[in-house]
Amino acid sequence: MNDATKSVADGAEPSIPEVQNDLEAMLAAASPPPAVAGQRCGVIAIVGKPNVGKSTLLNALVGQKISITSRKAQTTRHRITGIRTREATQFIFVDTPGFQTRHATALNKSLNKTVMGAIGDVDLILFVVEAGNFTLADAKVLSLFKPGIPTLLLANKLDMVNRRAELAPWLKSMQERHPFTEFVPMSAKNKGDVERLFGICAKYLPEQGWWYAEDELTDRSEKFLASETVREKLFRFTGDELPYTSTVVIDKFDEEKSKQHKRLVKIAATIVVERDNHKMMVIGDKGERLKRIGTEARQELEKLMDAKVFLELWVKVRSGWADDEARVRSFGYE
Repeated sequence: MNDATKSVADGAEPSIPEVQNDLEAMLAAASPPPAVAGQRCGVIAIVGKPNVGKSTLLNALVGQKISITSRKAQTTRHRITGIRTREATQFIFVDTPGFQTRHATALNKSLNKTVMGAIGDVDLILFVVEAGNFTLADAKVLSLFKPGIPTLLLANKLDMVNRRAELAPWLKSMQERHPFTEFVPMSAKNKGDVERLFGICAKYLPEQGWWYAEDELTDRSEKFLASETVREKLFRFTGDELPYTSTVVIDKFDEEKSKQHKRLVKIAATIVVERDNHKMMVIGDKGERLKRIGTEARQELEKLMDAKVFLELWVKVRSGWADDEARVRSFGYE
């Protein structure tokens, strides 16, 4: 009989001082860090229609890839939190899915719910649009913003604009649509523009203690990042052939001891598609495409997790899953 078992069997109870100490320890662990004079910390939502460069911007701001990117619209499907601490300021960036205005599937309803949840309680909104362009989809996103939250108009992909002078009338029309706090023309791929954005955002964040440790980059787990990495490679190697409704589910994520490697992680994942011909498309001739997806995902995960990774991929057909609310939730969507 070990000590713990013996204590219960004897009916012994912890003393009041012991209970108080445990309670104080629990409260201390659950409490936010104490405010330090001069520190700032706040939440910044990155919002826009699909495929305007939100994930590219988040990765640039964090300084490391934590949100997947693809030319395929609707790539981001979850609320991704990126953390960057610079000097006395901690920036908590929230990348959101592009707001869906076309098909009212269960999956799209889930993505829109994520967007609306993200912009409801933040200190600052970065409204990302393509410089010189404003569509009905942009207008739909803009209509969601609540009054009172400072909003920056980020005219992204500035490098794609041939004549900068043409932006003046466009900017005037944008200011008539919404009382934007500031206008920030930029390219998420330009380091100077990203540095400038930090300085602009910092002044809108409240003075309070940091929420995360100084070296943390995201609140997402490695298991989540593994599923996202596989999904990114899936879209990259299938292009427009594969519908965006395809997804990835992690079946196993185990870290094992190894004499040869500092870390050894074994992952089994299932790529879920809606039709048999989609399955053959993912597998490719003699399994070559699936092998390439797995190889590139494994190599990227090894860099991301600083570990030796064994990745096993399967492909399964689940017809109509994107319009099945229960199945959508079971696959990890809100």
